[in-house]
Amino acid sequence: MVYIKFTDNHANPSLKIAVTGTTTVAVVCRDGVILGADRRVTSGHFIVHKKVKKIFKLDDHLAATMAGVVADAQQIMELVSSNVKLYKYSTGVPIKVKSAATLLSNMLASARLLPYVVQVLVGGVDATGPRLFSLDPFGSLTEEKYIATGSGSPTAIGILEDAYKPEMTTQEALDVVIRSIKAAMKRDPASGEGFDIVIITPEGYRELPCEQIEG
Repeated sequence: MVYIKFTDNHANPSLKIAVTGTTTVAVVCRDGVILGADRRVTSGHFIVHKKVKKIFKLDDHLAATMAGVVADAQQIMELVSSNVKLYKYSTGVPIKVKSAATLLSNMLASARLLPYVVQVLVGGVDATGPRLFSLDPFGSLTEEKYIATGSGSPTAIGILEDAYKPEMTTQEALDVVIRSIKAAMKRDPASGEGFDIVIITPEGYRELPCEQIEG
């Protein structure tokens, strides 16, 4: 997962953050957004868990992937999920993808002196089309067409950069996401135990475990 080291003092910390586990991948395609993540959770050289879902459903049109400290990931996803539901209940309409990403960015930025040690990808489809955003532990927010996070990302991003095309179909993008995760799991010892895929299109939200894809 991720560790955090203070090199100064807690009031004004100088932080060194290192990603030591996980591969998450997301791609925007012509018809929607595809997110994927491995299932392994590690602590140092020890495999803590082999079946962890790292893709969080926030709404029928919206999801997030998480790489980082498990406790931080669970807490920040609970906060975001609650606020997404509250927004829908209060307004009667689903939150926009960028609004959800901005909400998460504000949460991370507000805790920057003692940050949530996470890397987050937020993807979904709304009236503006398919959207994908990447966030770092301090709340920095960038919009992407394809992105990978975690310790397997150096391998995964190479596959994405080579194969990505802006107008890919859902099936073409799915093949690229699967290839990138599999390549990362072969090279990164902190990623593995299979993977999960989520496909979000205007028609809705669909989960695909690797057993279903490869079966």
